[in-house]
Amino acid sequence: MSVVTTDPIFLLYHRRRATFNSPPIFRLNSKNPPLFIQNCTPTPNRRASICSRHFCPPKAVSSSDTAVVETSESSSVTFSETFPLKGAEKLEGKITIRLESEKDEEYWKLTVGCSLPGKWVLHWGVTYIGDTGSEWDQPPLDMRPPGSVPIKDYAIETPFERLPASLEGDSFYEVKIDFNTNSSIAAINFVLKDEESGSWYQHRGRDFKVPLIDYLQGDGNVVGAQKGAWPGLVLKIFRSGELGQISNLIIKPEVDDSEGDNLRESNMEKRPLQGFCEDHSVFKEVVTDNLLNVSVRHDLETSKNVVYIETGLPGDVVIHWGVCRDEGKNWIIPAEPYPPETILFKNKALRTLLQQKQDGCGSWGSFTLDKGFAAFVFVLKLNENTWLNCNGDDFYIPLTSSVITDEHSGLTHTKREEQLAEVGSPMISDDSSESKEAKDDIIKEIRNLVTGISSVKSRKTKSREAQESILQEIEKLAAEAYSIFRSSTPTFTDIDQSEDEDLETPVKISSGTGSGYEIVCQGFNWESHKSGKWYMELQDKVSELSSLGFTVIWLPPPTDSVSPEGYMPRDLYNLNSRYGNMDQLKALVKSLHKAGIRVLGDAVLNHRCAEYKNQNGVWNIFGGRLNWDDRAVVADDPHFQGRGNKSSGDNFHAAPNIDHSQEFVRNDIKEWLCWLREEIGYDGWRLDFVRGFWGGYVKDYLEATEPYFAVGEFWDSLSYTYGEMDHNQDAHRQRIVDWINATNGTASAFDVTTKGILHSALEKCEYWRLSDEKGKPPGVMGWWPSRAITFIENHDTGSTQGHWRFPGGKEMQGYAYILTHCGTPSLFYDHIFFEYKSQISTLISIRKRNKINCRSIVKIVKAERDVYAAIIDEKVAMKIGPGHYEPSNGQNWSLATEGNDYKIWEISR
Repeated sequence: MSVVTTDPIFLLYHRRRATFNSPPIFRLNSKNPPLFIQNCTPTPNRRASICSRHFCPPKAVSSSDTAVVETSESSSVTFSETFPLKGAEKLEGKITIRLESEKDEEYWKLTVGCSLPGKWVLHWGVTYIGDTGSEWDQPPLDMRPPGSVPIKDYAIETPFERLPASLEGDSFYEVKIDFNTNSSIAAINFVLKDEESGSWYQHRGRDFKVPLIDYLQGDGNVVGAQKGAWPGLVLKIFRSGELGQISNLIIKPEVDDSEGDNLRESNMEKRPLQGFCEDHSVFKEVVTDNLLNVSVRHDLETSKNVVYIETGLPGDVVIHWGVCRDEGKNWIIPAEPYPPETILFKNKALRTLLQQKQDGCGSWGSFTLDKGFAAFVFVLKLNENTWLNCNGDDFYIPLTSSVITDEHSGLTHTKREEQLAEVGSPMISDDSSESKEAKDDIIKEIRNLVTGISSVKSRKTKSREAQESILQEIEKLAAEAYSIFRSSTPTFTDIDQSEDEDLETPVKISSGTGSGYEIVCQGFNWESHKSGKWYMELQDKVSELSSLGFTVIWLPPPTDSVSPEGYMPRDLYNLNSRYGNMDQLKALVKSLHKAGIRVLGDAVLNHRCAEYKNQNGVWNIFGGRLNWDDRAVVADDPHFQGRGNKSSGDNFHAAPNIDHSQEFVRNDIKEWLCWLREEIGYDGWRLDFVRGFWGGYVKDYLEATEPYFAVGEFWDSLSYTYGEMDHNQDAHRQRIVDWINATNGTASAFDVTTKGILHSALEKCEYWRLSDEKGKPPGVMGWWPSRAITFIENHDTGSTQGHWRFPGGKEMQGYAYILTHCGTPSLFYDHIFFEYKSQISTLISIRKRNKINCRSIVKIVKAERDVYAAIIDEKVAMKIGPGHYEPSNGQNWSLATEGNDYKIWEISR
């Protein structure tokens, strides 16, 4: 970790609400940040900077006491650059935790306070008696203080109140939580968050835990004075990071529910709570500005180069350095002599302690190098855990004029950076030549495709399928154009297009969005692993799946995994899982292909479980063929002490979150995905927890693997006001659309918005919710239907987990909706084979014979309290809800099917 704090509190930099992240390595960000560096704000001189919200006045770099480097009069300056740096100043304070009774021993109050300034929020949840497999749950409504906001389904965020300042002028912030000891709550868990800095504060690297019963006392992150043990439970505690996955897991005895209830009643009695008040020391780092000056002088007489470095950073600064002979950036060690205080590091680099300036305000160093080197490369080391680099890369200082450098930084201008500039970055320069070239290329390609598909010869020679493929390619290019055009006005150029040119060459489509006529089956549930031979069981259902009309099947994660369900992957190349072995998987895929069904692999790319501990006892060293070290783990994951860059998304707190900004990680993942495509025969991907990493990385992976179909799981909470779902869910679907756009439209996403709205509409008889303010479907399907994968249930929301179960008894209304509307429907295994096979088969037949597809036109004709009705492609009419609707008889409609509160009509032929 790059921030040192006094035990037991750790300061953790963080970007999102729902996860707890460790501090990043300090980095510099240049004017045009690389594609994989996020949240960077350039300084006015358009040079490097670090994003921060706390700034102290910059400490000037002194020039009066700058050491003089002896060079001949014939020397000349060949390079000079000043980089802004960010230092840190520590503020000391305390976190106070107080548990006290109020009226009697039944009513208690937990108070959490902090003496440091900031915009403080308490991120908290509870553990219920008898919970297994879930560390946090949301507290009951009467326990939540005013202003609390729910986070997903497991936490609450409550803002601290600022108390009046003391006589000394110090401020104090606190939150009070009232609760009743007669509830079934076993513990209150929390961490503190400073929203001004994005920092998180934990207890000994973990969550604070205040136990309300005795059995939790064995945990190392417990606060309070209670002692003792609760009999009758088998308690197993995984320390944070063990097995790279689960912490604080309570294992119940293997008895049925009734026996468990008796056990709790007889053996698990609460002991009286004991009040306490504890103070925990805490340090907060406030960022201060500093500078790094780098210059190079070339001595014409000796043909040597002298690199001079000075900085205003306080304390000891070590420069970890080497040289390169070419632009390949491969470090080598130059010949002696070296500056004073230089040591050799593992025969790979040199380390030099910079000398202190005479006035004590910073340090400096000079490095004399022979000719023949292309560049001087280095990073700065402030202590064992804190390094400063340049945009996640080494500082690269050119020593020869043959090295082309960026106009505004010391970074070498390479082909890779040109590619990064073309696809865009967090800051887009309107007058960038690379950006303009990319715009022109996209415009030309779209115009060529449009001209080709609209020409007379094209209409005669191209099949309908080929024309639809071209339309898909245009849509993909438009998505890419959107990300570039959003901050500038494009200039269109006239393109001459002859209708007589050769149009017979087929257009290659690899957008990952399929043909538009897909019907997806999720081919497993949460319990499928238990038989140990799931692949073989699915073999017996291949012909039935084909006869039902499914064109795509989504299979479970295939890799070795800590959890049997497969979502805690460990050795990615080991495909012997709880679902079966690799040969059984290959045989299943082959059978599915013979039946005309495409196969999606469930790729868990956000996180990966480690096999070994590092020197600190933290599980962040990976095994198998991809034996990554902690550089592959994001720096802001608090449990796993990664040395990578800061996460580009939300962290998944149960396993090490992978840093996709690392080039070696991306290359390994692309190679692995291509291997799966070739070795297993997967046709595409279902991508797990894509909120955890930037969509641009997904674009990279999909372009490398060219899947037929790909869908990402971008799942977060819808908008609510006072516990009621808002009618307008534009903000929610916009976040999903933004992710799709970040992939340049190469992937679809599950339409979580539509599922959530269907929940409220059907459960509360509020069918008016199924039309947005413009009279269109209110989910992602209403905005970007070709990228919306509609569903009503999956292994997380339903099955034995039931995290967000669809309203009971109304499942067929949901399927009547998604199987008649635009978007690509995905159907859950349990519903297909256990409950509604016949009705689902009928709806699929209606969709297929009327050629309803992901881009079908939906005309909403009724959206009232008790009924919703729509006409699709002027071929199919449908209604759901108990209210009345019949389509106009003038169009010769005939009833195709009906069920509990749903009807479907077709145009009679």
